[in-house]
Amino acid sequence: MRGSVNLSVVAALVAACFALAGCETSSSLNTSSGGAIAAAMTRSYPSALPSEYRKQEVSDPTGEAPGTIVIDTATKHLYLVEPNGRALRYGVGVGREGFGWTGEAVVGAKQEWPDWVPPPEMLQRRPDLPLRMAGGPENPLGARALYLHRNGRDTLFRIHGTNEPHTIGQAMSSGCIRMINFDVEDLYARTPVGARVVVR
Repeated sequence: MRGSVNLSVVAALVAACFALAGCETSSSLNTSSGGAIAAAMTRSYPSALPSEYRKQEVSDPTGEAPGTIVIDTATKHLYLVEPNGRALRYGVGVGREGFGWTGEAVVGAKQEWPDWVPPPEMLQRRPDLPLRMAGGPENPLGARALYLHRNGRDTLFRIHGTNEPHTIGQAMSSGCIRMINFDVEDLYARTPVGARVVVR
């Protein structure tokens, strides 16, 4: 099924659907399957990506306990706090003006190559949408997703990968936090369900 996904359908899906789910990609989707797969599977940073958005270990600027994820929406950085005053810093894409959010949550669930399922309300408005978009390199949720919950309920916001690495360091989504695919794989492996997330 992954190989049969029509990217023109994906483009329409993403533009119309991710706003409700708290995630939205840019309007410049890859126009070919090869472009999406290449963007998803590459293991190096885009040459145009500034060094500040490439993973590195830094002095912890957050003051939070080890194991906490802190997202600084102003600087477009995500910190995974480590012991001894250190943190891993990753570049992220964040919500555009009017779609950002702040507060606390926990990682309520995690998924490798997550599927995307339109909610019933959206299917009522857009019956042409598929019931499910299979996870894979062409799926805009990317290689991994961490689902953010608050008070035991899904917030509909995610930390997820992207097949649009040029959006890292930008404010372009409807609130979700997007990462380079191999960076989100790294964060996913280091972060247990129940980890605290602070969005500032």
